[in-house]
Amino acid sequence: MLVSIMFAAIVVLLLCGVPIAASFGLGSALYLILAPRLPDLILAKTMVEGIDSFTLLAIPFFILAGNLMNVSGITERIFLFARTAVGHLPGGLGQVNIFSSLIFAGMSGSAVADAGGLGAVQAKEMIRQGYDADFAAGITSTSSTIGPIIPPSIPMLVFAVLSSVSVRDLFLAGILPGVLMAAGLMVMTFFFARRRGYPVTESFSLRAVLREAVPALPAMLTPVLLVGGITLGIVTPTESAVIVIGYALVLAGLVYHGLTFKTLWSVLRDTAETTATVMLILATAATFSWILASEGVPQKAAMLLSGMVDRPLEFGLLIFVALLVVGTFMEAGAAMVILVPVFLPVADAVGMDRTHLGMIVVFTLMLGLITPPVGLVLFVLSRAADIPVGRVIRGTMMFMAPLLIVGLLIATLPAISTGIPDLLR
Repeated sequence: MLVSIMFAAIVVLLLCGVPIAASFGLGSALYLILAPRLPDLILAKTMVEGIDSFTLLAIPFFILAGNLMNVSGITERIFLFARTAVGHLPGGLGQVNIFSSLIFAGMSGSAVADAGGLGAVQAKEMIRQGYDADFAAGITSTSSTIGPIIPPSIPMLVFAVLSSVSVRDLFLAGILPGVLMAAGLMVMTFFFARRRGYPVTESFSLRAVLREAVPALPAMLTPVLLVGGITLGIVTPTESAVIVIGYALVLAGLVYHGLTFKTLWSVLRDTAETTATVMLILATAATFSWILASEGVPQKAAMLLSGMVDRPLEFGLLIFVALLVVGTFMEAGAAMVILVPVFLPVADAVGMDRTHLGMIVVFTLMLGLITPPVGLVLFVLSRAADIPVGRVIRGTMMFMAPLLIVGLLIATLPAISTGIPDLLR
């Protein structure tokens, strides 16, 4: 009964626009007030213990590294390299947009950062050169979701903490799905461009590709440095994040000359604000998870779901469909906090690899960033690129098919997620 009251309170608060951390904190506090014989300090204790994790130190470091990359002036160099590499394909700037997002994903790890920064610039340029606004917006919004899939990825770090899964394995699991997302979107762009008669950007020249690759190469080595160090066992994910910060400082300050004291202060401030938001969500989520565990909710849900599915394939499809619905009205962090503790016992019962489960959860919830009415990327892109939100939504729906296909492949074929981690163990 008390758990139902807590759930109802959290849902009402979320629907009223109350921030996620406050909603979970107030809902959990209501439960603790109504529950008999619980220590008064349990809320503070579980919140502190919830973020007392060495793995979580990687979050502010990755955020800082991504922010440093964003201000270092690499976006123009990435764009020029992508333009010479794939601008000759049908769809021209559309193909460049997707390929740039694939590269940028290994540096920022954020769909919102991609859409509001590099993506917005590319969408405006596409419209200026005669592409329809819905086409430009659709490519930009959907390709931005590659950001949290290709490592580094903050959603994967959160899942790792909630599920005790190796961060290394989750990062490696995202590589192939990210590439498949880019490939699917590029194929879709090819057909749309042929049907609408969009021009190519320029003819292919290997000399031009090599010329533009040289200044962009230092930035593109960032994900290699990150994943390579973790894979070889030289550094932990947290240590690799610190190394990437040092590398980003060198790139921003000495290679690209895009860092000043003013921009550095802005970067540090933004990093602190984002980190505080993420950590507060995780702290209040820890109390929520403790309450669920103490009431045996995950075990009861596992028994219910185990009666519905008994194979990993069935459970993967069930999660995929359920999270597609959940993602339309709930922010990804909140959804993970609520559902991951419920999914884990079922995954273990049916024999699903937890890395595979994490990839399904993260991938599907990232689609929620581009599905109305909550899709944050839609509104960020609309504001940053000055495109009516209705056209952004309409264009995004045009390009959802390849992402849904990739999602189904991830849900039904575990090797897409676990193949690279298993190969490199």
